[in-house]
Amino acid sequence: MRSLSDTFERLARMRSVKPAVPTGSILRKLDHSGGNPGALTAWHHVPKQLPAAPALVVVLHGCTQTAAGYDAGSGWSALAEDYGFVVLFPEQARQNNANLCFNWFNAADTQRDRGEAMSIRQMIATVVAKHDIDEHRIYITGLSAGGAMANAMLACYPDVFAGGAIIAGLPYAAASTVPEAFDRMRGHGLPSTDRLQESLRAATRHEGAWPPVSVWQGTSDHTVVPQNAAAIVAQWRGVHAVPDQPTQVETTDRHLRSVWRDDRGMDAIELYTISGMGHGTPVDASSGYGRSAPFMLDVGVSSTVQIARTWGLAASFERRDRTHVPASAERPIPHQTPSSGGAGNSIQSAIENALRAAGLMK
Repeated sequence: MRSLSDTFERLARMRSVKPAVPTGSILRKLDHSGGNPGALTAWHHVPKQLPAAPALVVVLHGCTQTAAGYDAGSGWSALAEDYGFVVLFPEQARQNNANLCFNWFNAADTQRDRGEAMSIRQMIATVVAKHDIDEHRIYITGLSAGGAMANAMLACYPDVFAGGAIIAGLPYAAASTVPEAFDRMRGHGLPSTDRLQESLRAATRHEGAWPPVSVWQGTSDHTVVPQNAAAIVAQWRGVHAVPDQPTQVETTDRHLRSVWRDDRGMDAIELYTISGMGHGTPVDASSGYGRSAPFMLDVGVSSTVQIARTWGLAASFERRDRTHVPASAERPIPHQTPSSGGAGNSIQSAIENALRAAGLMK
């Protein structure tokens, strides 16, 4: 458990260093209110044409990454500019973690109203108040350690978020030490489904509806292996009261989308399994949003675009009037249609084999 003196020391270090605006980035530093017990920095982007009561997307970078770097690779700010929603990028400090990982395995940072989780919540509250955000349209996503922290935020604050997307992440409360964290990343010692579901329910006294979750995983990810995606799905099946097996499985070009629907017929959990993809966020540079970079993998599938669509943030270009449409918006976002026959069958077979190995298909 983090001591009070350690928290004070981290806050002192944070105040002594003023982060510079990232070169070439459109992100701007957010001066947020609250004690910031996790000693994080915040960056954000507000589009030039902001509609009334806009949505907010919180984006958490992965290890060794910065907010600006992840934004450039994923394209979230560019998409926000075109569609009129606000993006918030909490950023880890090297004083907190030498590799710039969010401390998803540290209980002091992943409990409601404590540590890094509390800092992120304070940042959200600041943006909500400053830009009159629609509090029913707050979403969160992240990669790797950022994905695991996004899962922690969804677990601790299900009353805050309308949805979440976890990319190459890990289950909530699956580890409590650094050695355990590395073991879980490799798929070793993952808790049972019962324990995972108990940890999620114990994170908060929430009694309302739980946010739907989207899970993204590469079949060739050897850093955070696919068993973690299976464990995340298993963890969230409990609060959504959905069956073990997916309600629907569909093949779309290079990926498989598995869906678990609740008793209302709503998509409660979805799993995108990207064939042959390693560790990183799937991007499609041809879409005009994002680009290839370390851990930003141009596989012809834009998770950013697809996640925004799932959340209803990027349904059409007619959502708001504009005097100038950015070049990136002049190209319609490609809609991928299910493939059949030939190579599609072999890809589907490979993905299904990976899902079986992870325990998500029989």
